[in-house]
Amino acid sequence: MSEIVRFENLQDRIIEIRGKKVLLDVDVAEIYGVETKRINEAVKNNPKKFPSGYIVELDKAEWDGLKSKFSTSTKGGKVKLPTPFPEKGLYMLATILKSPRAESPDAQKWRDDC
Repeated sequence: MSEIVRFENLQDRIIEIRGKKVLLDVDVAEIYGVETKRINEAVKNNPKKFPSGYIVELDKAEWDGLKSKFSTSTKGGKVKLPTPFPEKGLYMLATILKSPRAESPDAQKWRDDC
């Protein structure tokens, strides 16, 4: 997770769900430089900080439809449904995570784009 994700490559990771631009937990983890389980723990341990609109909860049918759009097995092989984060959720995660990348000024650029 030490490799930095370039802003230009981020556009390919943003997907639209129910009319909202979001990033999946696995992508957020890579960008923030943490493990995916740390992203999900942050949500689980701070439920009041993620009210309606801060995360998008997928159902299995939505995920099955999205999986077919990915060419790699990384996202397709997940056991647990991923958590998509719109802009508000990304900001909240940045305030919770103790990651230098999450707190960096460059992170502001891509959060604004989501």
